[in-house]
Order: sequence, then structure tokens, then C-alpha cells
Amino acid sequence: MWNYSEKVMEHFLKPKNVGELEGANAIGETGSLNCGDALKLYLKVNENERIIDASFMTFGCASAVASSSALTEIIKGMTLDDAAKVTNDDIADYLGGLPKEKMHCSVMGQAALKKAIADFRGIQILEKPGEMICECFDVTDLEIIDAVKNNGLENTEDVTNYLKAGGGCGKCLDRIEEVVHKTMATMEAHSEAE
Repeated sequence: MWNYSEKVMEHFLKPKNVGELEGANAIGETGSLNCGDALKLYLKVNENERIIDASFMTFGCASAVASSSALTEIIKGMTLDDAAKVTNDDIADYLGGLPKEKMHCSVMGQAALKKAIADFRGIQILEKPGEMICECFDVTDLEIIDAVKNNGLENTEDVTNYLKAGGGCGKCLDRIEEVVHKTMATMEAHSEAE
């Protein structure tokens, strides 16, 4: 069993803000039921772009439920501009940390929030920049590169733990490994040049 903090267990066993939100005017969905984890985030936003209520429905593990519950608690009362600054690390920190193998659950929350904000503002999120690497979890090479650079990820397993990429059908594992190795080589070369 994973080593979960008390706060994770609290938000898993007694999640807050679960279910469809009547009158929601912003919705963000991420993940894939076919591959494991999925999250639907509902926001009720007032005319001043302040989040007055939030709820979620999720399919996933204890970390997915806890991360979704925590996210709704974090963002209630925030303006959309402030909420847009919430990171997956903020969600994990709020919960007292998540096992490294479960960080992708907080990443899912951040992604659903960005989509809900775009939905409220009427912004259609087109294709993500970069090359699609993991179709199961909609992860591009640029997202992998960013995660490797900013989170000290060193291998395919780290990427799967952090972004869930490669955690579905597995067809992309070789490609993830290539992106990780290339990114690390570039970082090492840049470090040596300084």
C-alpha cells in the first residue's frame, strides 16, 4: 500500500464537493476512462470571474479522489486568474505530499482546472503544441521535456508516475525513453557549457 498522508486519507475517505454541480458554468475534463484515471471538474463562476463553488467527479485511485477534492477546496473563492496559477505541486503540498508514483493525479487536477477556465472564457483549447507521445493520456513531448527539466525526472518510470504517460496501453514507452534521454543529454551539455 502507498504511504499516504493523513490529509490524503481524509480527502479520499471523506471527499469534499463530489458530484455534478448544478448551475456550473465552467467544466474541465481530463484523463481517459479507457486507460484508468479521469476527472471532470465543475465550477460556478460569478460575473467578476470569482469561483463561488466547485465540485468534481473522478474515476481513479485514492490519490485521484484526494487530489480532486483538495483542488476544489483550494480554488473556492479564488479569481480565475489566481486559480490559473495553481500548480500540481500546490495540490500535492495541500495534501501533505503524494507518493511519487501518484503525482500524475495532481497533474490531472491542474489540467482539468485549465480546461474549465478556458471553457468559462469561451476559449477553445486546440491541439497542444508539440508532438503527441501518449495518446491514452494526451501527453506531448514538450510536456515530458518540461516535467524532466523541472521535476528531476530521470527515466520512463518517473515520467509515467508524474504524467501518467505510458501508463495505459504502453505503446509509447520507447518514445518516452527517447525524449527523456535526449532531454537529459541536452541538460548535461548545457550544464557543462556554463
